[in-house]
Amino acid sequence: MATKTFVHLQFVISVLYLCAVSSAQPATPNYQLVTTIPVPGGLAGFDIAWIEPSNQRLYLTDRTTKKGTGRIDVIDTQNNKFLYTIPTNQSEIAFTGNTPAATPGCTISGPNGVVAIPQMNQLYVGDGDSTVKVVDLAARAVVAIIPTGGSCRADELAYDPLDHIIMIANPSDKPPFLTFISADTQSVLGTYTYPSTQAGLEQPVWNPLTRRFYISVPATSTTLGSLDVFNPTTMMREQSITTSACSPAGLVLSPAQHLMTSCGVVIDATNGNLLTATQGVNTDELWYNPGDNRYYFGAPSNSVVDANTNQVIATFPSTAGHTLAVDPINNRVFAPASGVGIKVFAAQ
Repeated sequence: MATKTFVHLQFVISVLYLCAVSSAQPATPNYQLVTTIPVPGGLAGFDIAWIEPSNQRLYLTDRTTKKGTGRIDVIDTQNNKFLYTIPTNQSEIAFTGNTPAATPGCTISGPNGVVAIPQMNQLYVGDGDSTVKVVDLAARAVVAIIPTGGSCRADELAYDPLDHIIMIANPSDKPPFLTFISADTQSVLGTYTYPSTQAGLEQPVWNPLTRRFYISVPATSTTLGSLDVFNPTTMMREQSITTSACSPAGLVLSPAQHLMTSCGVVIDATNGNLLTATQGVNTDELWYNPGDNRYYFGAPSNSVVDANTNQVIATFPSTAGHTLAVDPINNRVFAPASGVGIKVFAAQ
């Protein structure tokens, strides 16, 4: 079953990539605001946006304004429409919400990172109480809570569909660490702990070709930034790829095996070589869209980069939001903005 899933995933990625590079695209697209989707109760603190193309749904980790009221906002990206929140009522398990930190530097607000697993009809979500919460999308509710054993928030995560393993980071704990979780048993398989001198861990991705996790490791006062490579089954670090003067946060992978960082450094995932550095981009989170073969950078740069040339080809109006996601079916950009809602942009 795992092999079949992997082969299917490779096929889908290849088809999307071939369609993307062969389709005619405007040389200088002009991105305009299409609409703004209001979020009931207003959109205050939020973290990560994730679009699942199989059902054209955006899942946004919404911390709201109060402790204990965190939720997932669900958006229909085909019709630009708010649908519902998870949990759907106050009697169900919620996320930690906007929670003041008792210890400086130890963020305990949530929800944080989110990833969809369409084969299981589930979301895995990192929360502020150092747990991973499993959401059943049919029930629209949290159905499992998996402690990572830390004191600060469980943050960003990635999914290996071959081995059915989640890797999630606890970046604010001292020392920071990674947790590997079985999506079959919803239990912790093991952890990997960084030195106490490491300040933070950022976005991970899973590579179906190399069958490895890659994670952004920010620079410290004594170390350069890097992309660290992990074997999901041994849970060991196999390589650390230096990103030179760039301190990476967001990280995405294109079907051409190019790892693009939020600070513009592009790495060849097959050999770890530096390919180039895209100038003028800077953000916390970015998104690779197979629908048009472009990278999208959130604020402050709000840039669109051609994945073939690694050059900035457009910008879109400022969102002041650190995260965004793009629907590969219609190529619309969904960018949350505090106090506003979710802005939707499209190339005209």
